[in-house]
Amino acid sequence: MRFPQTVLPFGTMAALDHVDLELLAALSTDPRATVVALAERLGLSRNTVQARMARLERSGVFLSYERAISSSSLGFPIEAFISVIVRQADLPRISVELARVPEVVQAHGLSGQVDLLVRVACRDTRHLFDTDARILSIEGVERTETSLVMGEVIPHRVTPLMELARRGA
Repeated sequence: MRFPQTVLPFGTMAALDHVDLELLAALSTDPRATVVALAERLGLSRNTVQARMARLERSGVFLSYERAISSSSLGFPIEAFISVIVRQADLPRISVELARVPEVVQAHGLSGQVDLLVRVACRDTRHLFDTDARILSIEGVERTETSLVMGEVIPHRVTPLMELARRGA
């Protein structure tokens, strides 16, 4: 069975064609590439690359232009994932409260037994204990369970997904 040559990003109506996927692959390889360099690499005009980049940005393909900065270099070498169980009716307010905790670097809503998976960065284990206590003290948070990060096994990546999309699989 053949799949369509376009891919629909979640939550958008714009389709990614093979040129978009090649552009994204080039950006993944060299995130600092200029529009001119991308145009030369892909054999496209500068205006085409700029227009496609603008469309990709408007459709939410690019998650962030922020550089990934090591929390360790900022003095926060301890990372942990905190599984959080909440009263469902309080979830929107709890999410706002979590965003106010500076040690929270990421949070995801989950299905299943756990409601939220919160990633935190701390100075030391005492700081982690205090951060967990602060999260647990948010009204509507019923329980937390903390797992210390021992090391990153597979860093965040999308290149294999782009390869699948480019093959039409």
